[in-house]
Amino acid sequence: MVSSGRPSVSPQISSASRPVSELVLHLASSSPRRQEILAALGLTFSTGGVDVDEMRLDGEAADAMVLRLAEAKARAIEIDESRIVLGADTAVVLGEDIFGKPTDCDEAVEMLGRLSGRSHRVLTGVALYSGQGVRTALSTTEVRFREIGADEALAYWQSGEPCDKAGAYAIQGRGGVFVEAISGSYSGVVGLPVFETTQLLRDAGLGIL
Repeated sequence: MVSSGRPSVSPQISSASRPVSELVLHLASSSPRRQEILAALGLTFSTGGVDVDEMRLDGEAADAMVLRLAEAKARAIEIDESRIVLGADTAVVLGEDIFGKPTDCDEAVEMLGRLSGRSHRVLTGVALYSGQGVRTALSTTEVRFREIGADEALAYWQSGEPCDKAGAYAIQGRGGVFVEAISGSYSGVVGLPVFETTQLLRDAGLGIL
């Protein structure tokens, strides 16, 4: 089962705080995938993130981690009264284990081997930061992989695609051939869930349609 929610972080952004035409959106990320998703929505925005410590805290749940990091990324950007900042963080989760970006071929092949023939969760936390405070949202998606042979995993690593991807795969690229089923948000797996993101933007006074 897949669930998504929008746990609020006080204080709430007022949708009537400023005219929509005066709001300036900044994406606190250099991810081309997140930029493509925002651009596809017809939004105008600036980009650029600040490195934050992405280490998991002792005993921290995966959903709490992605929400914390999304907020930290957003808060790392300087704002003013007209600027709103969008931050996001994505994690691939199998059981209690969080898969980050592989450091080398062996780690990538190991990750893909553990995901092979099994279902895992992809969590993406989104945070919207303004002078009025921060609001957050969480997207949870279940992804099931078919069986992946060791030779396939190695060939995939050699393609270069999984090098900078959490869980060592990109659903929107060649890694999509491993996906047997998905329940939840495709865009959330890519890195920026459209539903949760547009809800946050609308609540801030920046509508899409």
